[in-house]
Amino acid sequence: MLRNRYQDEFTEAGCDEAGRGCLAGPVYAAAVILPHDFKHKLLNDSKQLSDAQRREVRPYIEEKAIAWAVASMSVDEIDEMNILRASFAAMHKAIAQLSTTPEFLLIDGNRFKPAYPGIPHACIIGGDGKYKSIAAASILAKTYRDDYMDALHEEFPHYDWLKNKGYGTAKHRAAIVAHGLTVHHRKSFRQLPDQLEFTF
Repeated sequence: MLRNRYQDEFTEAGCDEAGRGCLAGPVYAAAVILPHDFKHKLLNDSKQLSDAQRREVRPYIEEKAIAWAVASMSVDEIDEMNILRASFAAMHKAIAQLSTTPEFLLIDGNRFKPAYPGIPHACIIGGDGKYKSIAAASILAKTYRDDYMDALHEEFPHYDWLKNKGYGTAKHRAAIVAHGLTVHHRKSFRQLPDQLEFTF
C-alpha cells in the first residue's frame, strides 16, 4: 500500500528519474504534487507495471495532479558532468517547472544535491514503491523517456531501442560491435565488457 504523504505540514513534491543506467539516450526526471485524496488502482513503482499499465495511469496523473513536470538532460550533458550530477540536474529542472512551488521534496534514492534554499527534502530508498507522489513521478519519467527512445529507434533500428530503451541488452551491445556508437550513446559509459572489446 503506497502512502499518501511523508509529512503533513508542507506541500510535497515527489521526484524520480528514468534512464540512469542506460548506454544511450538522455536521463529524464519528473516531479509531481498530488492531492491528498489521489487514488488509482494501478499506481505503483513504474518498474512493477507493464507498458500498457503505465500508459493507462499517465494521463490520469497529468489530469488529477496539482502540478507535474518532466525534464531531461542530454547525452552531451551526461558525458560532461557525469550521470549522477545529470540526474540531479534533471530533477532540478523538473522541480523548477512545477506550476505550484513545493515546500518539501521527496526524492527517490539515497542521495540528492539540494538546489533550492529553504526547501527541505528527504531521500527515500525504494521510494517509488512507498509513496504515491514518487510512484507518479517514476511513471511520468519512464513513459516520457520511452517515447523519446521509441522515436530514436525509427532512425537507428539496429540497436533495438524500441525494446531495450537504451539499456545494455545483449542485442544492443552486439549492435554496437557491428555498427559502432551513435551520437546518442553516452561516451563516458563503458559500452562493452572487456571480452567484447577484442572483437573490434
